Amino acid sequence: MRNGYVTTKDGVEIFYKDWGPKDALPIFFHHGWPLSSDDWDAQMLYFLGKGFRVVASDRRGHGRSAQVSEGHDMDHYAADAAAVVEHLDLHNAIHIGHSTGGGQVARYVAKFGEPQGRVAKAVLVSSVPPLMVKTAANPEGTPIEVFDGFRAALAANRAQFYIDVASGPFYGFNRPGATISQGVIDNWWRQGMMGSAKAHYEGIKAFSETDQTEDLKAISVPVLVMQGDDDQVVPYKAASLRQDKLLKNGTLKIYPGFPHGMLTTHADVLNPDLLAFIKA
Repeated sequence: MRNGYVTTKDGVEIFYKDWGPKDALPIFFHHGWPLSSDDWDAQMLYFLGKGFRVVASDRRGHGRSAQVSEGHDMDHYAADAAAVVEHLDLHNAIHIGHSTGGGQVARYVAKFGEPQGRVAKAVLVSSVPPLMVKTAANPEGTPIEVFDGFRAALAANRAQFYIDVASGPFYGFNRPGATISQGVIDNWWRQGMMGSAKAHYEGIKAFSETDQTEDLKAISVPVLVMQGDDDQVVPYKAASLRQDKLLKNGTLKIYPGFPHGMLTTHADVLNPDLLAFIKA
């Protein structure tokens, strides 16, 4: 097992994990806001056990990557991922993104992965494309006031805000009868607080206001779209249903009752579905 840092063209140190045989099929995992590659533990260990090479990086300003002042936007996120891919010389890779990481995957595959011939398939899980914020053209989106509220809460008391997100809507722990895991809440908080407040604050605009319609249209490799219909963070009507329409080669799978953080709460269901798509 290996981990390390790669320095991007604009001088940013990006942390990555690279586990498993170097000659095995690589799966690259892209985490959500405001987390780190640690959010993929349940998937990385599962696929490592199935003989794959598993790779994940911490987005700039997140986790163990450099807490730089600039570049907290989808273009830099995608370029940073490309820097890791090129450093490890990954080919025929599967790119899997959750939430904001799904936006990162869409921009990476459209701008770098497909043009460079390095990507075989992609998976968008509870992902933000094509556009989260509500507009005239995106009436199912989330009002800008909600994201303004995120920014205000982060600036006022980031530590409490992160407890509230993790113990409430992210995993559906605010639903009646939910099985609540304090460890999952604490781990979300731990990952979030490792990162930079500035990166997280500016990342809200990146994940909510970046229109990725053209990214989705440009992707021709097979893409699996997965989302829970009880996702309180990314409304599936504004996200997965539109992703499926825009992708040339998409497959949509909706999970009844599953929350935004379903990769953690329902890994036992999602991991075999991911494996089936990768092997298909």
